[in-house]
Amino acid sequence: MKLTVAQALVRFLSRQYTERDGRRHRLIAATWGIFGHGNVAGIGQALLEAGPEAMPFFQGRNEQAMVHAAVGYARQSGRLSAHAVTTSIGPGATNLVTGAALATINRIPVLLLPGDTFATRPADPVLQQLEVPYAGDLSVNDTLRPVSRHFDRITRPEALIPAALQAVRVLTDPVQTGAVTLALPQDVQAEAYDWPEEFFAERVWGVRRPRPDRAELAAAALAVRSARRPLIVAGGGIRHSAAGAELAAFAEATGIPVAVTQAGKGVLPHDHPADLGGIGHTGTAAADDLAREADLVIAAGTRLTDFTTASATLFQNPAVRFIGLNLDPYDAHKLAALPLVADAREGLGELRQALAGHRVDPGYEAAYLQGRSRWESRVRGAWVVPACDEDRPPTQAQVLGLLDALVDDTDILVNAAGSLPGDLHKLWRARSADQYHVEYGYSCMGYEIPAAMGVALAAPGRPVWALVGDGTYLMNPTEIVTAVQEGIPVKVVILDNHGYASIGGLSGAVGAEGFGTAYRFRAPDATYTGAPLPVDLAANAASLGMAVIRARTVGDLREALAEARSATRPTCVYTQTRTPDTVSGPPPAQAWWDVPVAETATRRAAAEAREAYDRQAAQRRRHL
Repeated sequence: MKLTVAQALVRFLSRQYTERDGRRHRLIAATWGIFGHGNVAGIGQALLEAGPEAMPFFQGRNEQAMVHAAVGYARQSGRLSAHAVTTSIGPGATNLVTGAALATINRIPVLLLPGDTFATRPADPVLQQLEVPYAGDLSVNDTLRPVSRHFDRITRPEALIPAALQAVRVLTDPVQTGAVTLALPQDVQAEAYDWPEEFFAERVWGVRRPRPDRAELAAAALAVRSARRPLIVAGGGIRHSAAGAELAAFAEATGIPVAVTQAGKGVLPHDHPADLGGIGHTGTAAADDLAREADLVIAAGTRLTDFTTASATLFQNPAVRFIGLNLDPYDAHKLAALPLVADAREGLGELRQALAGHRVDPGYEAAYLQGRSRWESRVRGAWVVPACDEDRPPTQAQVLGLLDALVDDTDILVNAAGSLPGDLHKLWRARSADQYHVEYGYSCMGYEIPAAMGVALAAPGRPVWALVGDGTYLMNPTEIVTAVQEGIPVKVVILDNHGYASIGGLSGAVGAEGFGTAYRFRAPDATYTGAPLPVDLAANAASLGMAVIRARTVGDLREALAEARSATRPTCVYTQTRTPDTVSGPPPAQAWWDVPVAETATRRAAAEAREAYDRQAAQRRRHL
């Protein structure tokens, strides 16, 4: 069959499927694209010729945002279905780097198809070609190598066959998945080749569920039986494995409590007795207090990042040991853990069977249930809106409280950056396994709006909320145009606090005095401490086609959120938040996070911050 390379690639991708637990999913459900001279005559023409039945197409406005939308779709699809993203050469391709890093760090599949400079080199250099005197085969697309789980450049038509098969193998591998890049020289895209029919046969790629090794399972069971104060730390691997029900069964059978990472939040519903909420720097007192005294930590499906471990200061029991239940041996061995390399659902299920009849001491269970109850009271206190606040601008915690009172288990919240991830991790009461969608592997400003579109495409009919601060909004609002064009009814909530408030607070804590973090005019002393900038984000969202509701007070906001939830078109709720006081603000961080402070400084704030830093850093441990 004679087709161009681009036509063959589109046809091949349209016939790839995943299968897990007897359910089949189309692997590449759609392609996002912005066309330029590097892909318009290749992939662009191929998509047109294939038609929307073979390969649906979405027109993007920003290359990075297209990757974010694809990531949102793939995460909501359980990593069993994904999107492709095509760009031209040059700046279109390099704009993919941030999105690729986000996908790979979070281990979410996305296929990147950037155009590339000519393989045949008819003229040298061509437009947007990077000239490297010591290497004639480099292009700007090589910036994608370190942020891709797999990278290949298709310099001859026949090379597409093994390259495409390898790309799909990585996309469907639950350990290796992430961004996969196939760089496509623009001349090769348009070149014809006589392809074997077998290349276009339907292929079903099974997504493995490896069971634990017998010896590792026995060692893990012995460690659990020997522990007096065990704790489970549940991460995103529980969600990706759809192991929430098995986690609940394990906790109910053993009485072992569960704390969750940002990626793992929601794997147990908030009202499950074993759920202690978030762990680490943005965690709850119930989880962090228990973690400090735990003598065994079952790290299930987590990468154990610095936020989770409070920068290696959280697990303070001198006798603490770890079990690493993870599909990836690299993660399973972290913190010198006893490895239990397995699919999360299979590993939890077999460990529960190996522990038949075992349960923690009733006194330990009663103690953590009391801690959980105390934290619930603090959450309710943060949510409450005093009568005197009804006609005042809301605090950020009150915004979340009003949303909490409105939603049900069908709603999905998308967030990634600023102070919102911390407040959500501590306070949000997740009602379903996929309600809490906070991207905190890369914590990428600008992720929320395009990702919410991807989530909505994967979960049609469900209310999807993109929660953004003004700093995040200004980073990447352009896909609002796409949401309007496609009729994707995302709900964007803009919280305007006139600057990078999260980093402003951190700056103050580390002795940098909020330098360069406020959105204000310059004052006479050249600092950004003048009047707030006259930027109207609500008008901007309206100019991009959104329905916009301005909420000045708490009372306004309550009505605006309800109106937005029932809206059938993309809708924005805009509010300016006020600085919280000690009553209406969220609880402070319950554990440390290592942000180095100037070791020597003449300003008092930095010197005092360094003293506090040294006290906290002294608690760091290397678990060997």
